[in-house]
Formats: sequence, C-alpha cells, structure tokens
Amino acid sequence: MIISPKVVGGAELVDADQILQDMGMAEKMQVADFGSGGRAYFALHSAKMVGPAGLVYAIDILKGNLQAVEDLARFYNFKNIKTVWADLEVPGSTKIQDSTIDIVVIANLLFQTRKHKEIVQEAHRVLKKDGKLLLIEWKKINSPLGPPVEMRLDTNQVKKFIQENNFKLEKEFDAGPYHFGLILIKN
Repeated sequence: MIISPKVVGGAELVDADQILQDMGMAEKMQVADFGSGGRAYFALHSAKMVGPAGLVYAIDILKGNLQAVEDLARFYNFKNIKTVWADLEVPGSTKIQDSTIDIVVIANLLFQTRKHKEIVQEAHRVLKKDGKLLLIEWKKINSPLGPPVEMRLDTNQVKKFIQENNFKLEKEFDAGPYHFGLILIKN
C-alpha cells in the first residue's frame, strides 16, 4: 500500500518516511506515536513500514482525533494501528506494557505542555532496552506556520532535559525547514 504524503499531509514540512527509515524502522516492530493527532502522520507511515506483523499505537487525549485515525486506518486498510485514549501527562496512562515498544515518536507535542518530564518518562517506561525515541519539535524561529515563537522549545534545552531523563543522544538533525529532530536511545 502506498501512502501519498500529499494525502496524509505534512511532507512539505517533515518527511516521515525518510526519517523513520533513517532511524531503522522495520517490519514487525512495535511503535507508539505519542500525541498522534487526527491526521496520524507518523502513525500511518509507521504502520506501512512495520507491516501487518507490526503494531502501531496512535495515542491522543482527544477522542475525535482517535476517531479520525481509525477512519484513516480503515481507508488505507491498515489493520495494525491501535488507537489509545490517554493523557500522556499522567504516568502509565497509555496502559502499554513496560519495555515492549521499539520506537516512540513524539512530534510537535512538547511545546503544548509543561509536563515534559512525565511524557518522556512514559516513553522511557514503554521502550525496550536500547529502544529509540524520535523527538521532533518546531525550531525556535519565526516561521509562516506553527505556534508562536515563545511557545517553541530551545533545541539545546530539550537535548539537556532528555539526556537528564535516561536517554542518550544518537543523532540530531534538521527535520525540515521549521523543525529539529533528535533520535535518542533508552539508557
């Protein structure tokens, strides 16, 4: 099944397929997309890459977003996406078993909350040993899209914070013209 980035949106800003491929996403993996949103951009691309033997958790606090994800999964005939209603600011709310996830995706979520520690701790809890965290956030620059600059996070502060929370930085990269990306490994 081919997903057109133009259909699921976002390729103009962030190339999910390329980023996920570069970080080693493969068939049969289990992935958790924290704050998937209604367009499920990373969840859909992950579902394609992990194949029918893999599993993708699309996690969001808004039930309307989860319904939209279910509708998209049906449209693209993905039977490997499971939606989860959870408040990621509450530890354990995903109800995903400890140390079972290969990759956690947190994209454009941290700028929306002050509870970064709780969200990152939940990612750490569900990741397998040496599992990877993909973190993508808006660059702290003026841009024609996205949140106001004052809501955006400083890249260096995010790197420091993440490393203080039991992750090792594997790679830092430009995730597009307005985003930075970090690939981190669970310690």
